[in-house]
Amino acid sequence: MAISQAMCTSFKVDILSGTQNFNTGTAKVYKIALYTSSATLDATTTSYSTANEVTGTGYTAGGNTLTVSQIPTSSGTTSYINFADTTWTSATITARGALIYESSANKAVAVLDFGSDKSSSASNFTIQFPSATSTTAIIRIA
Repeated sequence: MAISQAMCTSFKVDILSGTQNFNTGTAKVYKIALYTSSATLDATTTSYSTANEVTGTGYTAGGNTLTVSQIPTSSGTTSYINFADTTWTSATITARGALIYESSANKAVAVLDFGSDKSSSASNFTIQFPSATSTTAIIRIA
């Protein structure tokens, strides 16, 4: 089992077919779910699943709803979007990675690999997204 950071291939197809939309005011809701080191997540992941999802105090299956902090924009030849940081408060959990997904259809967007297990014990577990720029935003298409 392994988690490999990637933009999901199915997401790329969804972009070209017009089924993903990150503009504000749309009905699309994006979420982030946390996973244990037993999960297998990579570019071939197509949808959210509860298999090997984190369980623990302060965590609800399906994860947190994300807020788009940078609507689709571009710089040079790169288009990008970004999300606001998200926190599970008073959480006792251990996660190895995460999946960003569109929640109405459970469509995978991107897999995040934390590099090692990250834990919290009755404290905040925060995903801190990088800056919203063409070279650092969490979702970039170059």
